Amino acid sequence: MPAFVCPAANRPDASADGAADAGVVAPEGDAGAPFNVLLFSRTAGFRHESIPTAIAQLMDLQATGGYVAEATEDPTQFSPGNLARFQVVVFLLTTGDVLDDDQQAAFEAWIGAGGGYVGVHSAADTEYDWPFYGTLMGAYFLSHPAIQQASVDIEVADHPATVGLPSPWVRTDEWYNFQTNPRPNVTVLATVDESTYTGGTMGADHPITWSHPTGGGGRAFYTAMGHTDESYCDPLFRHLLVGALRWVAGR
Repeated sequence: MPAFVCPAANRPDASADGAADAGVVAPEGDAGAPFNVLLFSRTAGFRHESIPTAIAQLMDLQATGGYVAEATEDPTQFSPGNLARFQVVVFLLTTGDVLDDDQQAAFEAWIGAGGGYVGVHSAADTEYDWPFYGTLMGAYFLSHPAIQQASVDIEVADHPATVGLPSPWVRTDEWYNFQTNPRPNVTVLATVDESTYTGGTMGADHPITWSHPTGGGGRAFYTAMGHTDESYCDPLFRHLLVGALRWVAGR
């Protein structure tokens, strides 16, 4: 399936003042050489139609984001030698059991050596029987209501992924409920306000985006947003993703 074509009004080069896409310009000063990112989008359960769009847009952001990305659905890429080429691995709309035991062991060792993880949306609907992954993720998916508009409250306004985002941030997405609240084990960056939509089950404290250090000295980031094609055309969501990639890479 071809990637969704972003509406002209949402393309970063279509703004009236010609400004760059929100948040995807590398910070001033020497940010070092581009870092390497593996975009992994294998699915063994539900498959999001937005996967081609997500890959295409993250590829489009490479130059301004300061990274070089490769996209794969091949689990054999999770070998010690291949993972060593990357600073960040993104579980991009993955679902189900996507890695075998040897591939899981390679990924655990890579994270243990300081590799960085970014999970997007249904990354939380992945590898339920792998305790290491559950800890890395922060919380597993439970359920979701229909796609609808809601308000996101930015809790940490100076994180590279959230700096400059409006709060409340009103957007349309598929709002995940989680099996547990990750707050005790992560830094919650943003919550979704359940009073602004229907179908939330977590109450007044509903984390939707968070980060935390890993045991290997690296960093992990997750956002439950990103179900829709339109998300990846939104300059604010693109800002969130690129900020997350750069933060996880230590840039």
